[in-house]
Amino acid sequence: MAKNKLVGFTLVILGAFFWGIGGTMSQQLFQKFEVGVGWLVTIRLLIGGILLLLTQSIFKDRKQVFRVWQTDALRLIIFGLVGMLAVQYTYLASINYGNAAVATLLQYLAPVMIIVWLVLTKKSKFSRKDFVTVTLALSGCFFLLTNGSVSAFAVPMPAIVWGLLAGVTLAFYTLYAIPLLKKYDSLVIVGWAMVIGAVAINLVYPVWDVNVSTWTGETIFYLIIVVIFGTMLAFWFYIESLQTLTAKETSLLGNIEPLTAVLATVLWLGEPFGTFQWLGTGLIILMMIYLAVRK
Repeated sequence: MAKNKLVGFTLVILGAFFWGIGGTMSQQLFQKFEVGVGWLVTIRLLIGGILLLLTQSIFKDRKQVFRVWQTDALRLIIFGLVGMLAVQYTYLASINYGNAAVATLLQYLAPVMIIVWLVLTKKSKFSRKDFVTVTLALSGCFFLLTNGSVSAFAVPMPAIVWGLLAGVTLAFYTLYAIPLLKKYDSLVIVGWAMVIGAVAINLVYPVWDVNVSTWTGETIFYLIIVVIFGTMLAFWFYIESLQTLTAKETSLLGNIEPLTAVLATVLWLGEPFGTFQWLGTGLIILMMIYLAVRK
């Protein structure tokens, strides 16, 4: 059991790290090469999903790839649309309007949303630990978004709205996948969810409708990192960790992503961060550490 927990811990940490780096590189694609949010969501889901399903077919039980459609088609479709596609689009839209650091920090309010949901559905009682968690999260969110001023937001409103929606959809993504993972390998569930999401958004943002005139070798490099590491491996590792960790543990241990995104955004991209925004970041990260070390 301890070994399995360690494997789950390692997977979620790696997945979160890849997710954070992928978000920062997505920001570069939006701002430097004018890649559209919708198109990037389409291409990363399509390629990532196909690669995951191929991996399952070659190295694991290939019968599961189509068996899931016989028993859990509706749940899989809902997970693909409301979970996978929604998480992808809301997160990248928040990055597009703001930056990867703020988008990631807002998305990782998901543990608080999971706590609230479990309390409202009476699956868990509101404990003292939950109170500390919510207080740290809301305080951190206030300083992050306002930089200490109640009269104006330091972050564009669309970035805030999309970021909060990313948190809601990540909470849904984390909880809704659990019954499917009890029956099928994570490669099958994540792979099909990506393909379903890609097919749906392709109706609005076709994968072939893209302007490549401004692309360079750097653009291709960023796309590879975003699709392979920031999508395929990140989502696979995250969802695979739910095999050995609880939903709370996975969402909390995965909080290395905000730290990765903040450092990459500030140090690499040179995005300005005010004193109170750093305080807000610190409070949110403190919330993550508190939850990770408390059993």
